[in-house]
Amino acid sequence: MRGRSHDAPEEANVDLTPMLDVVFILLIFFIVTSTFAQEKAMGLEPPPPPAPPDQEQLESVPAILIYVDESNMITVNGRTTDIGSVRANIERVRAETPESQVIIQAHPRAKSGVVVLIRDAAYNAGYQTGVNLVLSQDQ
Repeated sequence: MRGRSHDAPEEANVDLTPMLDVVFILLIFFIVTSTFAQEKAMGLEPPPPPAPPDQEQLESVPAILIYVDESNMITVNGRTTDIGSVRANIERVRAETPESQVIIQAHPRAKSGVVVLIRDAAYNAGYQTGVNLVLSQDQ
């Protein structure tokens, strides 16, 4: 044993250059052959500002004013009411003046669920258009 020399086994090396070449070729192939889907987006351009209405037009259009204050109290044309009778009040005023519009004025702290119920009551009363929502400025 004295005369024998122990050589350490050589370390096995793996050449990664061909594998990297293949990966880059595949990457280039997939980039070139891929198609990019065109996303369809909704146009969010605001409508043009309306022309200033004449004073006569403002006076001739009757409106049903529904106000919701910060404690969710509902008034229809100045009369306090509850959510269950909003539709009946809207239908009563609409029977008197069929060309009237509904304006829902809500305090910024009013619950949105109440405003949605009022809007739904207006839709159920026959208004498909002419329902406007305004946030009041008093806070």
